[in-house]
Amino acid sequence: MPDATRSIEIDGIEMVRLLGPQDRLLTRLEREHPDVTVAVRGNLVTIEGPEEGVERAGRLVQELVDLVRTGADLGQTEVSEGARILRADPSRSLTDAIGEAILTTRGKSIRAKTEGQRSYVDAIDHHTIVFGIGPAGTGKTYLAMAKAVQALHRKEVNRIILTRPAVEAGERLGFLPGTLTDKIDPYLRPLYDALNEMMDPELVPKLLATGTVEVAPLAYMRGRTLNDSFIVLDEAQNTTPEQMKMFLTRLGFGSRMVVTGDATQVDLPAGTSGLQVAQQVLGKIEDIHFSRLTSADVVRHTLVGEIVDAYTTHDQKQMARQAREQDRRQHGPQRGRRA
Repeated sequence: MPDATRSIEIDGIEMVRLLGPQDRLLTRLEREHPDVTVAVRGNLVTIEGPEEGVERAGRLVQELVDLVRTGADLGQTEVSEGARILRADPSRSLTDAIGEAILTTRGKSIRAKTEGQRSYVDAIDHHTIVFGIGPAGTGKTYLAMAKAVQALHRKEVNRIILTRPAVEAGERLGFLPGTLTDKIDPYLRPLYDALNEMMDPELVPKLLATGTVEVAPLAYMRGRTLNDSFIVLDEAQNTTPEQMKMFLTRLGFGSRMVVTGDATQVDLPAGTSGLQVAQQVLGKIEDIHFSRLTSADVVRHTLVGEIVDAYTTHDQKQMARQAREQDRRQHGPQRGRRA
């Protein structure tokens, strides 16, 4: 017989949002608390198991319901992150830990989903230049664009400028069909897609036409001073040090900048990444903040976090092996002569 049982009554619509498609969130809840059994009957969620486990799982369910009531769209990330937060500090509220919605558009709320993302969003609120550095899927660009749209809605800035370097990742611009604009468009397409998701798709072309929103390759920034703007540089790991310096010195009065990149995905054919140099050069300047996200902040499919960790481990082993081989080449012959 179980040591304890707890039943939580949940409104029908909230129950649907809590459980997710094919009850995936319920499965994730059981995975986070393997010592308890969770059953759903009608509007009741019943948790059975050891008293301590039932208390922890019940608290998590209640916190997730509170998140749903604020308009949050739950996913497996929220369940796993919520369990981690409550394990570290059972007195915390997930709503406070993750934060309020940045935007609400077409019934969907956009917000930080992990504590790392919450710190990143808070840094954007409190610093003029923020670097968001982390692996794919951590929401670096998406959250930065959400903050840009929020700032425009609040009239904190007069325009949004989104840019990224047009650097090939295994393909060549010259091989793509069409004009220069057609060739560049695939590099900027992810930014357009995010814009259409955060704003009325019918409004986006008008804002682009008036210059209120500008999406352009990094090369188009040279020689400009950007005042009263929210500027986002995406894929910054593919900038050269000279390009990074050029971009950062475009900052004008009343403007904010967010620079996002993944130092492990550099597509430059040769040379040093401007993102790496910026971390070394700018780390001690006041009002410039570096937010570092990890695989724990990945909000795509749960496999993405595991893939990121696997590649990180592989890269570390490769670097260690190369260091040993270099050491052997430098010192091996000398040891042989001494012998």
